[in-house]
Amino acid sequence: METDWIEHRRAEDKELVGWIQPTGQGFVAMDLLGRRRTDVVDWMIAEEALDELGLSYLADPHELRLDGGDWLRVRIAEVSSGLVRVKKDDWGDMTAPQIYYTLDFPVPDDRLRTLVR
Repeated sequence: METDWIEHRRAEDKELVGWIQPTGQGFVAMDLLGRRRTDVVDWMIAEEALDELGLSYLADPHELRLDGGDWLRVRIAEVSSGLVRVKKDDWGDMTAPQIYYTLDFPVPDDRLRTLVR
């Protein structure tokens, strides 16, 4: 996370939903994975973009590109401004081994992507 990023929290519950990065004459909305969600816009548009985005995308299934190039279906388990942890999707099987992968923050688009159904 860059030192100039400003936390943005939802008004109703103060939950962190992203950051706003000052850029030149405007601002860029950054999600909890450290990804740009807007182009350079004014402050209010950046706030609205993060409020509208919310947190639901974190519950979506994702795919992680492994070191060998294969894609593995995962779920996001933990997000912070220092790292993102994902877990191999075990389809809710309580007896399955729990396999986690730790990713640097921000997470590159070519390493973790939303699963396209």
